[in-house]
Amino acid sequence: MPRYDITVTGRVQGVGFRYFAQLEASQRELSGWVRNEPDGSVRMEAQGDEENLHAFMRALGQARYPAEVDQVIPVKLNEKSEPSKFRIVH
Repeated sequence: MPRYDITVTGRVQGVGFRYFAQLEASQRELSGWVRNEPDGSVRMEAQGDEENLHAFMRALGQARYPAEVDQVIPVKLNEKSEPSKFRIVH
């Protein structure tokens, strides 16, 4: 299954964005993780069905107030064989 490293920039910390990402990923049966980065962005890895991944990235870009997404930057990675739930990491 395809896997992406995704960085989201904008006003995405302190606004519930990680929980939003977790919910969106879970609804699409994606595995991976999400965390805040020191530079104010949110970074995640997501793996699953290609169509679900693209729908997930579109949803991230359309997050509602109080989040304000500037960019969703995906980088395709090699697949991993360890399926898991999508979780928030600190």
